[in-house]
Amino acid sequence: SPGGFYHRLTPSLAEYLRDLVERGLDEVAVPDAVDADINRFRDVMIADGTVLRLHEFLSDEFQARHEEQAGAKLHLLHNATDQTIERIDVTDEKAHDSTLFKTGSWLHGRLVLFDLAYFKYRRFALIDENDGYFVSRLKQNANPVITEELREWRGRAIPLEGENIHDVVGDLSREYIDVEVEAEFKRGQYEGTRSLDTKRFRVVGVRDEDADDYHLYITNLPREEFLPADLGTLYRCRWEVETLFRELKTQYELDEFDTSNPVVVEILLYAALLSLLVSRELLDLVTEQADDEIVFPPERWAATFRSHAQLVLHELGEYLGYSPPPLLERLIEDAQKIHQQRPILQETLATATQPRCES
Repeated sequence: SPGGFYHRLTPSLAEYLRDLVERGLDEVAVPDAVDADINRFRDVMIADGTVLRLHEFLSDEFQARHEEQAGAKLHLLHNATDQTIERIDVTDEKAHDSTLFKTGSWLHGRLVLFDLAYFKYRRFALIDENDGYFVSRLKQNANPVITEELREWRGRAIPLEGENIHDVVGDLSREYIDVEVEAEFKRGQYEGTRSLDTKRFRVVGVRDEDADDYHLYITNLPREEFLPADLGTLYRCRWEVETLFRELKTQYELDEFDTSNPVVVEILLYAALLSLLVSRELLDLVTEQADDEIVFPPERWAATFRSHAQLVLHELGEYLGYSPPPLLERLIEDAQKIHQQRPILQETLATATQPRCES
């Protein structure tokens, strides 16, 4: 169609781009093992979401947490092992991150890093029962009972067994806390009822000297293999998904939705996600071709990919046999007047200045 570009942003194009994103996710190859640094796990997964602020006129389609606003939420399940995305969901802002994370057999051998939005004892129990692993920050209002200390301290150390973790943590000055706790939770609904159950987890505290406080983590990772300091190091891997969201918003303009058309919002969103998927695939290719000692920081790679995107498209088009028509022909075709009944300024001026014939 020779019409304006905006009129090509149709529901069918949004559906097509969504299908491409889903196909791109399906074709991502997931390795059987990770590198030697974290080879205890099949993969390290990070679940998180980010809010996308939209035009206020879209508040009916994308409900926000506050009135007179509109917002969408992008939920990602990021594979930090091979820098790929395994799942993408788009909801309105009101949808809770926790509802988008599904447990199951896919968790076997995988470590999942959660922020507090996903905190739920029942979820942690299901991960453990599927032979998966997790690390999460411990909520301030979660106060499980300590059943055992996993490290002995010399001298007159404060005994912790039988105490609630948050009731005693303020009285401690030791470098680490490493205890087993028992948490009570409700199982999923079965035949109309939800039974109570308990599960034992490990809680680790890593002291932050600057804040004179502890970062508390809850996990099912065994002490024999992971010391308290190891958990703090593992959890810092969660920052990768934050840089991923920043890449989407700064490089692919996912924070700029200057439209009140919900279809255009979908198109811009899926176009950004496609750009990210292609960027990651090309990064894998570049990493394979480069020398082993070369490191590619993700954000620097994203900026490089964006600056070379047109060259990539040109090379790809030629490879697939889609060479553009000659430049002059393209200019003539795209710049000519479309609406014959609508005079342009030059035609109006020429008509007005022509000498009128004497009647």
